[in-house]
Amino acid sequence: MATAMHLTSVKTSGSDSLAPRSSSRQRCVLPQRLHFATSVGSSLSLSRSVKKSCRSGVFKVCCTGANVDVLEKSSAVTQGFGDSENQLNCVMKFGGSSVASAERMREVADLILSFPNERPVIVLSAMGKTTNNLLQAGEKAVSCGVTNVSCIDELSFIKELHLRTVKELGVDESIIATHLEELDQLLKGIAMMKELTLRTRDYLVSFGECMSTRIFAAYLNKIGVKARQYDAFEIGFITTDDFTNADILEATYPAVAKRLHDDWITDPAIPIVTGYLGKGWRTCAVTTLGRGGSDLTATTIGKALGLREIQVWKDVDGVLTCDPNIYTRAEPVPYLTFDEAAELAYFGAQVLHPQSMRPAREGDIPVRVKNSYNPNAPGTLITRTRDMSKAVLTSIVLKRNVTMLDIVSTRMLGQFGFLAKVFSIFEDLGISVDVVATSEVSISLTLDPSKLWSRELIQQARA
Repeated sequence: MATAMHLTSVKTSGSDSLAPRSSSRQRCVLPQRLHFATSVGSSLSLSRSVKKSCRSGVFKVCCTGANVDVLEKSSAVTQGFGDSENQLNCVMKFGGSSVASAERMREVADLILSFPNERPVIVLSAMGKTTNNLLQAGEKAVSCGVTNVSCIDELSFIKELHLRTVKELGVDESIIATHLEELDQLLKGIAMMKELTLRTRDYLVSFGECMSTRIFAAYLNKIGVKARQYDAFEIGFITTDDFTNADILEATYPAVAKRLHDDWITDPAIPIVTGYLGKGWRTCAVTTLGRGGSDLTATTIGKALGLREIQVWKDVDGVLTCDPNIYTRAEPVPYLTFDEAAELAYFGAQVLHPQSMRPAREGDIPVRVKNSYNPNAPGTLITRTRDMSKAVLTSIVLKRNVTMLDIVSTRMLGQFGFLAKVFSIFEDLGISVDVVATSEVSISLTLDPSKLWSRELIQQARA
């Protein structure tokens, strides 16, 4: 059997031993992964041969069919990700679909290892549809009764998904056992009180990120990549107390920077941080940053640490020219400005969180949107400026279920402050206005469909 194998600059041909290059290992951050295919139908004998030659523990060998993976592991662990002056340099954020199963977590780990010169902070969302299932479980708990909580389908699905993932990855299920028990008790408490407040809702959904990050950190450590899990609300993410849609406060930046930097200097390990979560500055309760808030977590960390780049890994090839579910020939937009990305996100583009561009803009840190399913695709690079000489149309966004309100009043003629009076009503009701058009006697505006409003609003607008 003749098989050529490559590891950094070393090449062996038809050999039963591998000699790793050592001259540059002191500066390596992540372990190298060697992948090759055998020229015969089964690679079992080659796998045994490689394992025999790697008894020193320098390599971890995995054989699947005709494919062999060799992961160099001991040098990265013993060297602690290089010298202490090699600081963290980027953020890699992965959404729920990217970590939806054990297989996807393995692929994400491989993707991270494919950038050996990076020293990343990893931000993760909850696994798959866990957030939705947690919310549905909470709603059902309100009316199901304490004795029936264990029968809630969504709770059973959450438990089965996470326990199966832990088992398939070969990590100890004790890392999530406490969280699953606390989740049970929380849902029973909701059932007993027959109420799901916004504060409780935020605490409920936090279990998704808390478990996904613990599982992933444990897996990285298992394969020889030193990692450390962090709950965002424990490392300085301070927010307003607006449960379900909190804003990050300025005190967050120095607090997060100090915690992550100090830990890295003391004991270098890849930080695995929960996305989407924070801690209310008055209540000290868990808060959430709104749906898609993990993007905001990533850009906040990027600004706090002054990192080189923020990478947002999605399940599409970057920001697209339109919704691919509506028009299948949508194409990636190669470059955007922060302002363009913020506008697209606000008006319905699902790729980014509407507020996530603000920290990146303030820190002047490029944001790169890439596809975790297709890592070789160039994606979209978002920066402060770009060449607009050939730009005609960037992207089209469709926002459904928009409510338009026409306010007609002859009292507008010659009056000062009429618009201020109208918008003070929206401010009092906490309603965001998207688009405004005015004439001499009328105001036309569209309202954010995510905000609930009633006939009372129309009556106040008419007053």
